[in-house]
Amino acid sequence: MNAIEFKGKLSAEDNMVVPGEIARQIPAGSDIRVILLWDGDGDDWLRVSKERFADAYAPEDAVYEKLIDEPVSR
Repeated sequence: MNAIEFKGKLSAEDNMVVPGEIARQIPAGSDIRVILLWDGDGDDWLRVSKERFADAYAPEDAVYEKLIDEPVSR
């Protein structure tokens, strides 16, 4: 698989334009895979990470918190 990176804009009509100099490098009829990255709220990844972590947390896991909080007995 080959990769080409370029910057662009999404139009008000929800269209993305591939610049001509990039499009000419891709043979006509080629299957392509598009990955979109955009600048956004810098802390958004942190919020999503916390949500996904919390989604995977089971009530049964609370036993480990009790072990951490209890004093050590010897």
